[in-house]
Amino acid sequence: MPFRLKPHKPYSFFIEHTERSGSRLLADQLHEQLVNEIHRPIVLVCIGSDRSTGDSLGPLVGTFLEERHIRNLHVYGTLTKPVHALNLVETLHEIQTRFHQPLIIAIDACLGRLSSVGYVFFSEGPLAPGAGVQKELPTVGAYNIKAVVNVSGFMEMMILQNTRLHLVYELARFITDGFADFDTRIGRLHHEEAAITRLRQSRDESKS
Repeated sequence: MPFRLKPHKPYSFFIEHTERSGSRLLADQLHEQLVNEIHRPIVLVCIGSDRSTGDSLGPLVGTFLEERHIRNLHVYGTLTKPVHALNLVETLHEIQTRFHQPLIIAIDACLGRLSSVGYVFFSEGPLAPGAGVQKELPTVGAYNIKAVVNVSGFMEMMILQNTRLHLVYELARFITDGFADFDTRIGRLHHEEAAITRLRQSRDESKS
């Protein structure tokens, strides 16, 4: 009997940044989706510019993560060294040269419906940075994080420039807390695997 394979439906998760324990729930989703990938270099590309309030989400996340001294995630894009339209191609080339088979997660601000403002979306698939403001840039990542910072509409560059810093800051903190929690879980898994490996080696040595 003929049958059809169901097409793969890309994973997607969204949560409001004010939700109680929301950053932990984001970490849960990151862990669930990426736990089998933790032996690859996980690279966060935080896209944006500090010259525009709404577009500063990515560099804020990168800066906050650097301040947390995370150990198991690699961060590109901070307030000091932002990743934006002028250096995105160069940055992606550097990542592919530096790391073997990196798993890239793109992080960026976006505009959306009024009902979506303040929400964070974690999705499978690449991010198309600049699409909302008519910029042609390469797609980025196997997964992406998007935070809705304002309402889309006419003159979207102006909307980003006039977005409230408070909301962008809170969204960046929320995303940072989620990734910091995930980073801790990765470290714990690596520690457990190392302990198991040492135990096996000790048993092998005792047998020989």
